[in-house]
Amino acid sequence: MDFAGWASDSVGRIRADGIDGVRESLRPVYHKSLQGISRLRDPGTPIYERDWDLLIVVDACRLDLVREVAPAYDYIDGVGSLRSLDSMTLLWMLKNFVPVYAEEMSETAYVCGNPFSAEALDADDFLELDEVWEYVWEDPGTVPPRAITDRTIAASREHQPERLIAHYMQPHCPFLSRPNLTRGKRLDKFGHQEWDDVWQKLQAGKLTRDEVWAGYRENLELALDDIELLLENVDAENVVITSDHGNALGERWVYGHPPGMPMDCLRVVPWIETTAVDRETYEPETEVQREEEMDREEQLAALGYV
Repeated sequence: MDFAGWASDSVGRIRADGIDGVRESLRPVYHKSLQGISRLRDPGTPIYERDWDLLIVVDACRLDLVREVAPAYDYIDGVGSLRSLDSMTLLWMLKNFVPVYAEEMSETAYVCGNPFSAEALDADDFLELDEVWEYVWEDPGTVPPRAITDRTIAASREHQPERLIAHYMQPHCPFLSRPNLTRGKRLDKFGHQEWDDVWQKLQAGKLTRDEVWAGYRENLELALDDIELLLENVDAENVVITSDHGNALGERWVYGHPPGMPMDCLRVVPWIETTAVDRETYEPETEVQREEEMDREEQLAALGYV
């Protein structure tokens, strides 16, 4: 939005909401200042600069959240960290999957649940790009963990790639165990939803931090439970579980995950090293079904980006 558009919107907000409208109008200005600070800090580490055969991405996951639940999972022996390249998935993709890593990408099968792949990734750059969000999208508006698990097992067994990425949507909202906390995500407006997501409700005081944290934690546990199944049904000596970015719960007056933010809660993500052996205990059920195309704008809205 240009200055004239911002000024016009600001006048309307202030007339309608008074001091709350002032705060909301100043928010993008404040975010812009934080983005300037971000450029002065460590830019982060590209994923291809680390060693892994299978990279499991749990979308929008804070480091402290993982450390809270890690003791319940035998396959997590310790939780390290990595500074991500950005605080939003679209920019994380654009910064990680670049021509300098063309050789590595050509050896990578990427099973992706995040609709931003449509803007950021080119299937021709990968050994295989399976955009699961194109054919699996379930209430309350997301790709459930099992679809990613199924398609990752299938990719491993069918293609035996040198590198494999499984990009789960959880713990990103909506929270599957608590769909009442926010409306479902619309794929056709992914990134520009017309209603408040859990982070905006937290900011407005409509939800408590404890309510949001409980749903956030349960969403991560759903992903980690399925990852346990995945690790028993793929062969990979060097497995890493990480995230693209975290979520802010009011740190520096920021909520959710705006792009280009410098805060550690958004940029310092988990880096868990483990291993996987295909014991063939499970046969994947999710098949590629592209006859009925999803409306991507609805998906983006469902995830709180519209």
